[in-house]
Amino acid sequence: MEVLTFTYPSETKVSKRAHVGVVGSGDLEVLLEPSLDNSAHVRVRTSVDGYGPIWQKVLDRFFSRDRGTVSIEINDFGATPGMVTLRLQQAVEENAK
Repeated sequence: MEVLTFTYPSETKVSKRAHVGVVGSGDLEVLLEPSLDNSAHVRVRTSVDGYGPIWQKVLDRFFSRDRGTVSIEINDFGATPGMVTLRLQQAVEENAK
């Protein structure tokens, strides 16, 4: 198991929590909540070691479009980059409801 952390600049305050997905074969869960400072923070716990650069690229792309002031915890069980992007977007949409 590997734990990765990332920090991004943010612009938009987020006011509530969201939870999407499940930890299961080929999937992941995303827990999103307001950040305590003026940055976005991501902590990834993944069962697949050595994919830090891939996570970095997926998250860089996501935060280039969505600049919420959030803390995100991702619990991964081998999800593809496309699934990661989908779950992150679902968490943002859930938070906007």
